[in-house]
Amino acid sequence: MAKLLPENRRSYAEIESLKFDNEGQPTASSLEQEEVERSVLTQFDLFEKRAEVDEDCPLLLRQKHANVLKKSLTHLPQSFQCLDSSRPWLVYWALHSLALLEEQLEEEDYTKITGFLAKCQSPNGGFGGGPGQIPHLACTYAAVNALCTIGTKEAFNVINRESLVKFLWSVRQPDGSFIMHQNGEVDVRGAYCALSVSKLTNIYTPELFEGTAEWIVRCQSYEGGFSACPGMEAHGGYSFCGLAALFMLGKDHLCDMKAFMRWIVNRQMRLEGGFQGRTNKLVDACYSFWQGGAFIFLHNILYKENKSIVNSDRWLFNQEALQEYILICCQQPSGGLIDKPGKLRDVYHACYALSGLSVAQHTSLIKKYIVGSPSNLLAPIHPMYNITFDAAVKAMKYYENHPIPPSGTP
Repeated sequence: MAKLLPENRRSYAEIESLKFDNEGQPTASSLEQEEVERSVLTQFDLFEKRAEVDEDCPLLLRQKHANVLKKSLTHLPQSFQCLDSSRPWLVYWALHSLALLEEQLEEEDYTKITGFLAKCQSPNGGFGGGPGQIPHLACTYAAVNALCTIGTKEAFNVINRESLVKFLWSVRQPDGSFIMHQNGEVDVRGAYCALSVSKLTNIYTPELFEGTAEWIVRCQSYEGGFSACPGMEAHGGYSFCGLAALFMLGKDHLCDMKAFMRWIVNRQMRLEGGFQGRTNKLVDACYSFWQGGAFIFLHNILYKENKSIVNSDRWLFNQEALQEYILICCQQPSGGLIDKPGKLRDVYHACYALSGLSVAQHTSLIKKYIVGSPSNLLAPIHPMYNITFDAAVKAMKYYENHPIPPSGTP
C-alpha cells in the first residue's frame, strides 16, 4: 500500500531559508548557483499556490511524457544528429522511461525496434552506435538493456552471447580495466558496462574480471567518490558505475566506504532537493539516478555490515525533497523532463529523472513513499542495470537456462 506524505512536503518559507550564502565573496560559480536557486524558488512558489487548491499537486504528467517519449522513437529534432553514434542509447532511454511509466507500445513497434538493434550488432560481437558502426561498450550496455526491456524471445535472441564474450575479452586490459572500444579510452564506465551485460545475459566468468575490482578501487578519489580513472575528479556517474561494479563483484569492502558515504550524502542540494554531480556544481535531474541509485548499494552494504546502522525503511537521502525537485522543477508542461528550470527537454533527462523518482518512491518492493498524487507511483527499477525490476528478473531467468559460452580468452 502506497504511503502518502503530504505533511513531509517542505514549505516555501523553509526552502527559501536554505538559499546559498556566498559570504560576501561572489564568484562565477556562486553567481550561477544563485541564478539556479532563483529559478527553482519561482517554481516552488507557483507550486505552493497550486497546492492550496489541489491536494494531488504535484502531479506527474504521465500521459504527456509518454506521448513525447513514443514520438522520440521515430522522430527527433535535427539537433539530435550529433547523437547518430548513440542510437541504441536513444532507444534505451525512451523504452526504459516508458516502462517506468508502465506504458506499452504495439507489438509491431517492438518488432521494428528489435530489428533495428539487431542491425547495430557487430559481427565481431557487441553493439555499435548505429548500423555498421564499431562495437562500443556503452552502446552494448544500452542495446542489451533495451532488448531486455522489450523482453520478448525475439529480443532476447538478438544478443549473440558467444560473440559478446569475445568482444568483452577484446576490450579487457591486463590490469582488469576495460577500454570502451578498440583503441579507445579506459574509464570506469567500461568495467560497469561489461559487468552489467555479462551478469544480465549470464556470460559472467571470474576470469574475465580478474583484477577489475582492484583497478576500480584505484579510481576512488581523495573526496570519496569515484572518478573516470585513477587520479581524476570524483563524479556522480562514475561513482555509480564504480560502486555498482564493486557490488556486482562482491568486493565493495575493498573501497573506503566511510569516505564514499561522506561524499555522496553531501551531493544532495539543500534548497533544490536534487543532486549535483560534483563538488561545487549545479543541480541536474540526471543525478537523481546516478547519485540516488548509488544509495541503494550503500544501504545494502551498510545493512550487511550492521543492521542497526541504517533505517531499513529509508534511504540515506531526503526522498521527498528529490521527488519535489523532479515533479515541480523538471517537468515540461507539454511533456518531457529537463535538467533544471530553463533547459530543454530530452530523452536522457527523462530516463534518469524518472529512474531517480522511482528510487525515491521505492525503499523496497513493499515500502513506498509518494509525494503528490498516488498516480505518481512508477514501476520499481533494478538498480544494478537500471531497467525495471520485472524486466531484469525476466531476462535473468531466460538466460540462466542457456549455458555460459566458452571464455574466448585471447
